[in-house]
Amino acid sequence: MSVEDRTLLWPDLKRVGLERRMELVAANRPITTIYFPEGGVASIVATNRNGERTEVGIFGREGFSAASLLLGSDETPHETFMQIDGSTALSIGATELRTAANKSVTLRDLLLRYINSFMIQTASSVVSNAHNSIEIRLARWLLMCHDRTDGDDIHLTHEFMAMMIAAQRSGVTLTLHVLEGYGPSNPVAEKSRLRTVPGWRRRQENPMANRREFTGKQSLPLESKAGRYGQ
Repeated sequence: MSVEDRTLLWPDLKRVGLERRMELVAANRPITTIYFPEGGVASIVATNRNGERTEVGIFGREGFSAASLLLGSDETPHETFMQIDGSTALSIGATELRTAANKSVTLRDLLLRYINSFMIQTASSVVSNAHNSIEIRLARWLLMCHDRTDGDDIHLTHEFMAMMIAAQRSGVTLTLHVLEGYGPSNPVAEKSRLRTVPGWRRRQENPMANRREFTGKQSLPLESKAGRYGQ
């Protein structure tokens, strides 16, 4: 992001704390605040008529919440919340962000390039979920989370992981034991403290079709730790 665009946004930005399960965007309600996480992982979740929930996307410090606002929509049918603790985020009012984007072509283009990157990531997830085994899907998802967190430990329940990849909880528990064969991981019945390892890279198949969309073309940088999920 350019110095000029940072200067344009800075007067309206506020640093706020982030906690696990904190709601960033409510489904089917007016969007009032945008969050730019400085850490952690946020989950975008869709709910069907039966109340069943499925994750449809994640983002961390490379992105921001309520991207639909930049596409002209004041609401979204999807909920967004923090799935992995992040220390803080920079927040800004929806009106203020729209005003700034209208003033600066470079800022608007930057935000839209991130949205394009997110759409590519979402499409890759659909392909993976449609054609890959639960082992590959879970390894891919854990590595995507790992790439957005500091350190090697990810604290999540098996039930939560099952919702994220649209699988049964029992299947997630069994799959975690399979992944142990590729390196040290310590799955526990109710909460997992997972140490992801390079060997897991072999269990996922280029989940991001074109990772340059996250690194080369836009400056809300994904601070990757060795480019673990697709190059």
